Amino acid sequence: MNQSNEQYLHRVVVTNREHAQVEGVMRVDSFDDREIILETELGMMAIRGEELHIKELSLDEGHLRIEGIVKSLDYLEDGIVIGGGKSRSKGLLNRLFG
Repeated sequence: MNQSNEQYLHRVVVTNREHAQVEGVMRVDSFDDREIILETELGMMAIRGEELHIKELSLDEGHLRIEGIVKSLDYLEDGIVIGGGKSRSKGLLNRLFG
């Protein structure tokens, strides 16, 4: 694969539900120890679990590495979790002060 195609590569690797690596990350919208909301090349994504910690984040390279117990990984569309689940239309500030 040449350099121009690698730049737009989106990949998610979860190992033993304890580590996750995401490629193609554009920004992290919000995070805490139970949920990480991020924007990828292919749309918004929610990673949920317990004791989640961002161990490495490079927006220049589009790379995110997470440790913790991964319970679910969902792609979000128009503020709604694909495949059911709760709505995620509020931003971080709205959740804190709303």
